[in-house]
Amino acid sequence: MIKVMIAKPGLDGHDRGAKVVARALRDAGMEVIYTGIRQTPEQIVQSAVDEDVDILGISILSGAHMKLIPRILDLLKSKGSNMPVFVGGIIPKEDAEKLKALGVAEVYGPGAPTSEIAEQVKRFVEHSST
Repeated sequence: MIKVMIAKPGLDGHDRGAKVVARALRDAGMEVIYTGIRQTPEQIVQSAVDEDVDILGISILSGAHMKLIPRILDLLKSKGSNMPVFVGGIIPKEDAEKLKALGVAEVYGPGAPTSEIAEQVKRFVEHSST
């Protein structure tokens, strides 16, 4: 069973999208851990490592994605983890491309079909374990 962590970094308190994605992934047969709102990158990475998740999903609407996501990626690398990371939120296309260049598997915007997210998460995990 795929184990996913969904996290909300920074001061962003809007978690409806994160909860919708978490429920969709659970309905698709995955084990989902939701960390709640206002987590630091350090807390998120430590939880992901401690819980031994297969993939990390970050939900961010605060506009701080170009600061917080690279920090999370750097912390994962420093822990020796190569788990895939996907991101959801309101992120400009240009920034989404930059995040992908840094190693983010995919960036999902508002209205992304949850069935597509679930299928891609499965592929990301399969690809990372080969």
